Amino acid sequence: MRIQDIIEEKKEWQKKWRAHMARVKVLPQDYQIVYKEIQKYLFKVGPVELTEGTGLLSGIIDLFEEGAVLGKGVLEVTGSDVAAFCDDLVKDSKTFADIIQESVDQEVNKTMK
Repeated sequence: MRIQDIIEEKKEWQKKWRAHMARVKVLPQDYQIVYKEIQKYLFKVGPVELTEGTGLLSGIIDLFEEGAVLGKGVLEVTGSDVAAFCDDLVKDSKTFADIIQESVDQEVNKTMK
């Protein structure tokens, strides 16, 4: 891949990210606060899908936009336990921790043979 291709790819990603965050900024304040906490959580947990664009995060915004239009409070959408909501979102997702663990397991298995 050429450097110019990398630069263009990064510019495109930044453009998508700005549009994504613009959607967050028009949500009601309580939704914005919860979204940012969910985002922090997901960045720490590290589902692999987050590096493939904003699919999961965009889905959360879609859900939040729908809830806001219906006049629901954010906790009516997520439930009172936001951490459990997040855990449920990523329960079947592969994380970077999973990838590292698999790599370590493979190395241990090689060494043990």
